[in-house]
Amino acid sequence: MFKFDNSYSRLPDKFYARVNPARVPEPELIKWNAGLAEELRAEVKDFSDNDLARIFSGQKLLPGSEPIALVYAGHQFGHFVPRLGDGRALLLGEVMDPAGGRRDIQLKGSGKTPFSRGGDGKAPLGPVLREYLVSEGLHHLGLPTTRSLAAVKTGEQVYRDKPFPGAILTRVASSHIRVGTFEYFAAQSDLENLKNLTQYSIRRHYPDIPDDSQAYPRFFRKVGQAQVELVTSWMALGFIHGVMNTDNMSIAGETIDFGPCAFMDQFRSDQVFSSIDQFGRYSYSNQARITMWNLSRLGNCLVQLFDETEENTVNTFNKEMEYFAGLFEQKLASKMRKKLGIYSEEQPEDKELAQKWLRYLESGNLDFTLSFRNLAALVENDASSGFFNKNEYFFDFFQQWRERVQNQEDSPGEIVERMNRVNPVFIPRNHKIEQVIEAGLKDDFSLFHEMNEVLKEPYKEQEQFSAYRSAPTPEQVIQATFCGT
Repeated sequence: MFKFDNSYSRLPDKFYARVNPARVPEPELIKWNAGLAEELRAEVKDFSDNDLARIFSGQKLLPGSEPIALVYAGHQFGHFVPRLGDGRALLLGEVMDPAGGRRDIQLKGSGKTPFSRGGDGKAPLGPVLREYLVSEGLHHLGLPTTRSLAAVKTGEQVYRDKPFPGAILTRVASSHIRVGTFEYFAAQSDLENLKNLTQYSIRRHYPDIPDDSQAYPRFFRKVGQAQVELVTSWMALGFIHGVMNTDNMSIAGETIDFGPCAFMDQFRSDQVFSSIDQFGRYSYSNQARITMWNLSRLGNCLVQLFDETEENTVNTFNKEMEYFAGLFEQKLASKMRKKLGIYSEEQPEDKELAQKWLRYLESGNLDFTLSFRNLAALVENDASSGFFNKNEYFFDFFQQWRERVQNQEDSPGEIVERMNRVNPVFIPRNHKIEQVIEAGLKDDFSLFHEMNEVLKEPYKEQEQFSAYRSAPTPEQVIQATFCGT
């Protein structure tokens, strides 16, 4: 099926622990991502659903697989934990994709590891379905993310506050190297392995970086650029990760570790979805600040690789942080301008215009996704659309926006078309995911399969699936989600 080439397991033993997946009584395939499997050139024609269930629950190891649990540290809600690691996940191995990049094949929910910290290492069904839907939804929306290859029921009960059906997710990622991986070795002053990790990360993710005295600052810039691009893309779509701890920040710039994540319905700048985020550390608007904070943790690790006599080192990394802050503001502003239909050269008043729009959405408790999509209809039409509340905030925005949008070289039709390419109709809405999970707990996966199909074309009007585009009714609103697998 896969031809493994496991480079991470060739690193020193301090990087991981070798562990085999736990036995499960009755694995059963819920979902196989045939499209992703094809991308990975997986030969599956000779494998039945039962074979796939056994393989992707860890009951049968493929030739060349070397299961390992990765070790890392991390700042969790700002507090440093010196050893975390894969407490419920195992890296089966790496495969090469057609573009020559490495892709990790990882099981989530496959049992205890040395890093489980007293947990059972298992995954309830609900979080597995959630991660599958959200990760694939993000991918089809065009965002960098880990992917979901398979979901398998295990035939056993997993106990949390009550028993739930157990499940295992197979996740595909460019790698599972996190800022917390660097923190693990830096906290021990293990400079040899910190250097090994940095050089490995450069070879794997940023091989164009020259091997010279500036390699580490260049690596820092690449990681920062990737992370800024990712988080500004989240914010442009109203996505809230929920737990942006440093152990949940991939150096590849991919969305990783889905737990209390969600797409906003009504726009609120201070929206929080994590049930444990009592002070709003990871709220929607705070994601910019936390991106910078997480990058500063990585910078603190990389600084250790330089001789103390190199006085300019800290200044170099501090200047990179200033660059990232400016880049974040620039990237987010650019994405918001495109969502508003502004494609000509940036003007000073554009930032204020975007702020007026968001202020209007928040004042009227309007749905973030639907508001942008409906705004396109006003490029050519007057403001009589019944979707929008015509209050003072609306008119303060509308006249200035219409004049700005129409005073461009593009025709109104072209502007609408371009807006509809960046403003989706469908997102993985939280209340719909909850409906999928509720049905799945009753062994009905029809909604799960249907929602996956809908999310494959998020920018396309699919009238037959209009229920998936609608905002939740007041009684359907999900106020908080929970850490997952």
